[in-house]
Amino acid sequence: MDSRIPKFYKHSVLERLEILREREILSPEDFKILANGSNILNAEEADKMVENVIGVFTLPIGLGLNFLINDKDYVVPMVVEEPSIIAAVSSAAKTVRNAGGFRSKSTDPILIGQIQVVDIEHPSHAQKAILQNKEEILNLANSLHPKMVARGGGAKDLEVIIHPSSSHRGDMLIVHLLVDTRDAMGANLVNSMCEGVASLIEKITNGKVFLRILSNLTDRALVEAECTIPTRLLAGKGYSGEEVRDGIILANEFAMADPYRAATHNKGIMNGIDAVALATGNDWRAIEAAAHAYAARGHAYTSLTRWYKNDQGDLVGKIKIPMKVGIVGGPVQSNPTVGILLRLMRVATATELAEVMGAVGLAQNFSALRALSTEGIQKGHMTLHARTVAMAAGASPDIFDEVVDQLIKSGEIKVWKAEEIVKQIRTREEEPQKVEEIKEAEKLASGSGKVILFGEHAAVYGSHVIAAPIPIAIQAKVEDENDGIHLVIPRWGVEERLHMDTEHKHSIYQSLDLIINTLGLKDKNMRIEVYPNVPRAMGLGGSAALAVAIIRALSQHYQLNLSDDDVNKLAFESEKIVHGTPSGIDNTMATYGKFILFRKGEPPLMKPIDVPHPIPIVIGLSGVESLTAKMVAHVRKAWEKNQALYDKIFKEIDELALQAVKAIQNYDLEKLGELMNINQGLLNALQVSSWELEELIQIARNSGALGAKLTGGGGGGAMIALCPDKAEQVAEAMRKAGYKAIITELR
Repeated sequence: MDSRIPKFYKHSVLERLEILREREILSPEDFKILANGSNILNAEEADKMVENVIGVFTLPIGLGLNFLINDKDYVVPMVVEEPSIIAAVSSAAKTVRNAGGFRSKSTDPILIGQIQVVDIEHPSHAQKAILQNKEEILNLANSLHPKMVARGGGAKDLEVIIHPSSSHRGDMLIVHLLVDTRDAMGANLVNSMCEGVASLIEKITNGKVFLRILSNLTDRALVEAECTIPTRLLAGKGYSGEEVRDGIILANEFAMADPYRAATHNKGIMNGIDAVALATGNDWRAIEAAAHAYAARGHAYTSLTRWYKNDQGDLVGKIKIPMKVGIVGGPVQSNPTVGILLRLMRVATATELAEVMGAVGLAQNFSALRALSTEGIQKGHMTLHARTVAMAAGASPDIFDEVVDQLIKSGEIKVWKAEEIVKQIRTREEEPQKVEEIKEAEKLASGSGKVILFGEHAAVYGSHVIAAPIPIAIQAKVEDENDGIHLVIPRWGVEERLHMDTEHKHSIYQSLDLIINTLGLKDKNMRIEVYPNVPRAMGLGGSAALAVAIIRALSQHYQLNLSDDDVNKLAFESEKIVHGTPSGIDNTMATYGKFILFRKGEPPLMKPIDVPHPIPIVIGLSGVESLTAKMVAHVRKAWEKNQALYDKIFKEIDELALQAVKAIQNYDLEKLGELMNINQGLLNALQVSSWELEELIQIARNSGALGAKLTGGGGGGAMIALCPDKAEQVAEAMRKAGYKAIITELR
């Protein structure tokens, strides 16, 4: 398993699950459970866990990536509501990974049970008597849990402590029962042992046992994690590696010396540890209590980590922290999500889990100190912060991304500003006339998305295709900036400074490099902001719409006066980078936004279709990346094995497309829906659908759609449903099933 998954955050939730399944990090069974949400507790299940249940409260599950601990890769599940924590810990893990990873070790998982004895005449005599009868006490304790002993655990030792008391009952004698709980958290086990030996201790001491309960100061179950980072890996954002190293050390010294700073410093450490504890069903409150008690064990509360410079000038970080956790027991059995996440994490023992959590705490601390000592803790997480603020302002899903975009553009990422934007958008929806006024005021360049109504895959073999623009677009604007080329796409979490004429890994940057070079703008300093309404990798022409929007924005800003033909040609060259051998449909749609009948050839047929009235559709998004190249190759392989059969299918799809042209021109929506359903059956025969698409199609038909089929390459991506009367009903049914849905019209 490799814990590095580049650009994981850019994918949708279902796409991320698909990636985990493909890499065998998730089993097919666990994938389906998470994909359909059946892991979430219902009220009846919750009612069996705690008292007075009235519902279920949920939190996001994210993954800490890039972790290399003791030469083993880990994908770390984290349950947390605060933005930037998971991004920060993954970034820190990546830096440490490049330095060789974390080293982590732990002691045996010992939990202390405390037995309070009072009313003793001679405490020192009683202390000696207990120690003399230690074996008898331990044997009795272990007889209560023979299975734990068989697994190598059980009561291992005991200690006796005398606490002076001013009470009339005299000094207290405290017996510590040291129990190795193996892979269990062990609270109930230790409590039952304390109860079980209480009468024997009373007999030995002639005293009275009062409290008998475990201690959450688990300083006999310690984890130590460390990392060594060369200064060359610390440099960036205008700071040298030495400056970052010395800043981290100085910030850590502050926390070591000052308890007010140490409390915040250690809270940052626990941001990561608590999130893993929640994900794995462990008692995060006990872990918190142990950590803070351990931090206060000396003369003053202090830092749980230490950062210093070694003889080679490298930055060295260490953490030592109590960590008593379990991987078996009640929480795993009562909450199905915990079992899935433990399997995903692939830890074999509770001590291994503790060692991972120690490394997570150190990574979280490194990330916080690096941010504090350089750009500050808020900067660098602009998009994440804006999303949280938009949610707090009550932005509904249909306007959420637009609110985030406008927040970032405003520079005021505050709840009051988000509420103001939400109000403006709602007012705009109530007064449609203002939409055009706002767009005119913003003067944003745009490129249209598209859907394929008929002809997918058969187009490669000469059949006709019907393609239609969708009135959702990608918009862009260009502004002058002082330092290089800065690309910002808030919804996709992109905030990159680009170096031109260098080799880029990702097609989005390769495409931008091509566009800027072709237009002779590589020496210009600029900020390109992109606001995508077309979802990525869903087969809706997003890459072409992005290219067209950027080309037009550059033309506007630098007064290049590019014609639509110029824009289309350059966008087609960009599409070659993204798709290899594009048909030309996507860039044509993005540029001109016309309903067309297309057929490949030299030159290709691109005939406009007259549409008398808007055609209402719902676009359902599977959340799984559209695998066009993979699906095309799959169909090609099948065609080569049985050309006659597949040519017949392609001919039938071609005939459907030509019939559909007449249905569109006559506005015969019932006929059009019937043709769509038949086309989907043929696409199914080509094996280019997916279970997500099939579920969406079935939902649409059951909810009143006249016709429904996949659109684009298949294997994921999107589907379309023809809904002249029940668009809201169809979209709501899709959303209830966990999918995104867009209501729009084809014109």
